[in-house]
Amino acid sequence: MPAERTLVLLKPDAVARRLCGEILARFERKGLKIAGMKMLQVTPELSKQHYAEHVSKPFYPLLESFITSGPVVALALEGPEAVTVVRGMMGSTNGRQSAPGTIRGDLGLSRQMNLVHGSDSAEAAAKELAIYFGPGELLTYASPLEDLTSAADER
Repeated sequence: MPAERTLVLLKPDAVARRLCGEILARFERKGLKIAGMKMLQVTPELSKQHYAEHVSKPFYPLLESFITSGPVVALALEGPEAVTVVRGMMGSTNGRQSAPGTIRGDLGLSRQMNLVHGSDSAEAAAKELAIYFGPGELLTYASPLEDLTSAADER
């Protein structure tokens, strides 16, 4: 089973609340590897590209307003079943309903201001990673810790 990559956005509320380090540490402690990371300001154009399937929906203006309200940290995380692992760690969309132990369950109270975005499939991850990271911005490297976080046939 080859390692998989996924996109995670630490949203404007995570940045404003100074939770980026804590959230990133959770992913690293889990054993996921950072393949890329940068801070950026999402523009309305970038929001429309990322959330293309939602642009015509009634809630989109609020979504765009929120995601463009401050900087985000874009992460490319890598590991076995990274998409599923990250989704589980994030918890349900609404922080009030998210299980304790998840990022949203421990740190969030809102449905909209829910701290993190994570790709919902391998296909979405490929598309989203290409939106946020250009050629040469994602790194492939060996880590001595990989032998301690997953078996060779899982990578």
